[in-house]
Amino acid sequence: MYNNRDLSWLQFNSRVLQEAQDVKNPIIERVRFLGIFSKNLDEFFRVRVASIQRLSKLSDIKKIKKQLGNWEPEILLNRIQEVITRQNKEVESTYSELMSSLDKIGIKLITEKELTGGQKDFIRKFYIEKISPSVFTMILDPNLPFPELNDESIYLSIRLKSIKGDQISSIIEIPTDLHGRFIVLPKYGKSYIMYIDDVLRCNLRYAYFIFPNEDIEAHSFKISRDSELDIDQHDISKKTILDRVRMGLEDRLEGDPVRISFDRSMKSQNLKELKNLIGLSGNDSMYPGGRYHNKKDLIDFPNIGGADLEYDKLEPSLHPDLDLDRSILNVIRDKDVLLFTPYHTFSYIIRLLREAAMDSKVKRIYITLYRLANQSRVVSALINAAKNGKLVNVVIELQARFDEKKNIHYLEKMRKEGILVQTGAEGVKVHSKLICIERVFENKMELFSVVGSGNFNESSAKTYTDYFLMTSSKKITREVIRVFEFLAEPYRMKKFKQLIVSPRFTRDKIMDAVDQEIRNAKSGLKSEIWMKFNSLSSHAIADKLYEASCAGVKVRLIVRGICCIIPGVRDLSENIEIISIVDRYLEHSRVYAFRNNGDWDMYIASFDLMTRNLDLRIEVGVPVYDKNIKGQIKDHLDILWKDNVKSRLNGIDDSKSYRQIPGPKIRSQIRLHKYVADQLKNALSK
Repeated sequence: MYNNRDLSWLQFNSRVLQEAQDVKNPIIERVRFLGIFSKNLDEFFRVRVASIQRLSKLSDIKKIKKQLGNWEPEILLNRIQEVITRQNKEVESTYSELMSSLDKIGIKLITEKELTGGQKDFIRKFYIEKISPSVFTMILDPNLPFPELNDESIYLSIRLKSIKGDQISSIIEIPTDLHGRFIVLPKYGKSYIMYIDDVLRCNLRYAYFIFPNEDIEAHSFKISRDSELDIDQHDISKKTILDRVRMGLEDRLEGDPVRISFDRSMKSQNLKELKNLIGLSGNDSMYPGGRYHNKKDLIDFPNIGGADLEYDKLEPSLHPDLDLDRSILNVIRDKDVLLFTPYHTFSYIIRLLREAAMDSKVKRIYITLYRLANQSRVVSALINAAKNGKLVNVVIELQARFDEKKNIHYLEKMRKEGILVQTGAEGVKVHSKLICIERVFENKMELFSVVGSGNFNESSAKTYTDYFLMTSSKKITREVIRVFEFLAEPYRMKKFKQLIVSPRFTRDKIMDAVDQEIRNAKSGLKSEIWMKFNSLSSHAIADKLYEASCAGVKVRLIVRGICCIIPGVRDLSENIEIISIVDRYLEHSRVYAFRNNGDWDMYIASFDLMTRNLDLRIEVGVPVYDKNIKGQIKDHLDILWKDNVKSRLNGIDDSKSYRQIPGPKIRSQIRLHKYVADQLKNALSK
């Protein structure tokens, strides 16, 4: 008995939408949650819906149903469309309610029809000076090919009726790169904001000045394309992974369209013509909506009101063991250190790399990179190390979906600086989060490592919760080096006793740990499993946890997104509880903890419990040996589990139900911020 992974994901995104609907959240944050919901949904169509549509064209229905959790693709696509249609109605009503609430507090979103004379002058000048150089009008000619449309963009479908009575069809891509989606107008009593879409609508006559007309219609629309990179892993030509990713990115621009979202006021004849020109088939998704699309841009909705319209700032704490004037390498030579972002500042990772770059005794730095900040200080520190004569070995994953161009840019930049850059391993993605530093100390080589659950990305570290274990433990660091050796020669399989490494060992290691808890339960010992991760879609892991539940093992899962397990089913999952927390930070840290008769086995990992993480990626989990750090992580899990403000039940039909826990209100992310701050305060007071 399993939840379908795609329907489970839609339940997760409904919890994001719920944050936009929650009147207890500051209103600007609610608007931005609506943007997050939309961004998530865009990626869902480009990846999962596109994948299901591809499967629907295959003939091996038995194999297809196995991949889709025993669902036929057409039935699943229909179910997905039903859910999303319902969610989109909620989005439109929530959006209207939010704009009305903003108006009541003096922030008004206006259209081109509501402008005063002075505002029209401002908008016309803004259009001429700032926008018009970036506006390209595509006239649709039946004798010419239809232009390729970018699924990152929004478009206006234009219909002009000339003075002579001719009909002209055109498309404009709305330019958002330079000025964003929202234009702040001069304050006039209230504060005014305008979509750049409406700035264009207000000035269409100037855009089409060579076509004297008596009527212009403009309706917005957007498309979503299949974003899968078709990279042939069995290509025996001399093309490198870099070459194939570049070719795949070019092909992505022409990927099959899988969805069109459009202004429902668009005339049916216009919509039919547009659908045919784009190449949408009967199986593709048609989603009518309101006047505005690409609501993901609401993530950057400007706050032109007071600070109270956003969350209170939660400043990250310094780590009690890592003073600004102390060598980080010297600290972690003596003890393990746990960074917990964003509650701790990520800058310690940058400082560690910069220290290694300057230290004359450091000889080599190894690092894996998956997603990087737009202006990466991690890369800058690595380049600094190379300039200082260090050997720098970088493994960068070029197939990090939607970050491929950025990673190619950084690959080329680092290679120009003399850094040895490897483009992952053939046939798998490198998703592990590893740093290893080689240093000579007292004429001997010593190793320092960082193993994390999240990316070495100083931007996402401000909003993603993640763990980074910094250690000089020989039994760990030697195996971290072994991972890099495997990445250099992936055909030579390595063995690992301490680390959990995919693709060969993770499933068995997790299964063995669960089996140990099952044996303990059957022996009358107290047995318990705590796991925190993003997604669980592996039916094999689900079956093992069902087995544990039947044996009497208490299983607590904190799962942000997909979860195929159904908890609380008699004689199957009575001992399994699952919660999901959606709040101001994205819960991204991954922990796997097993009671082991009181001597807890605990791992921080880069992997979720999905088939791709277990079989198709190079992932690493690291054991936590330090008792103090174990205690801290267990405290973190306890706080999360006691959340009765932002925690919902997961794995059931009504996954938007808040947990009803009596007692004082505990909002786990606020409580965790205080917990980490108190650690520093207590250390300073000693």
